Amino acid sequence: MSGGLDGPAPEERPTPDGRRNEQGIRIDPEVEVTHDPRRTVISALVKHEPGVLAEVSGLFSRRQFNIESLTVGPTTDEDRARITLVVEESDPGIDQIKKQLRKLVPVASVRELEPDAMQRELALVKVDAEDPAQVAAVADMYDATAVDSSPETATYEVTGSRQKIEAAIETFGQFGIREVDRTGTTALARGTDETTGPTPAEASVSAAEEAKQTKYTADDD
Repeated sequence: MSGGLDGPAPEERPTPDGRRNEQGIRIDPEVEVTHDPRRTVISALVKHEPGVLAEVSGLFSRRQFNIESLTVGPTTDEDRARITLVVEESDPGIDQIKKQLRKLVPVASVRELEPDAMQRELALVKVDAEDPAQVAAVADMYDATAVDSSPETATYEVTGSRQKIEAAIETFGQFGIREVDRTGTTALARGTDETTGPTPAEASVSAAEEAKQTKYTADDD
């Protein structure tokens, strides 16, 4: 009798599969494999006050979610600003992002936009302009606007979808690109659908729950 607890020796004990994250938490390999990341746009309506952007970006840093792009700007309500986030995560990760954002005090509402939402980006592209006619022809192809020119370079503003921006930059590359600066994606829901309001499905569920609650209250009376 060694006086120890009954059970297998350390080398005989089963070892769970899977790697650990930076916090030492073991990741289920099946969960990791079955949830492929996807790119999506999340719109958040927040209080227009100092420190809100730092609070939102700090949340992503603490939770180790990667922000592909982030834009922020005023709305028609001077007390509200809109933050548009582009993230690439698995579905569980995206759900966590929305839940954690909603917990922040300055955040009024959060919504993941539909794939058909209107998404736009802006880029400034400075290229070598040894052949101005050819450069201008490419600019016309992508509806780019000349914002600066010199004997050696030309700078164009390109707006549109991410795919259009990337295609324009690639095509301008034949002349030699000096510099590129891009904004993040900004987006709005289509038609009368509110960008940071509930989705139609969520609104339907909410209405059903409200009707059920009203019925219960009436029955109690």
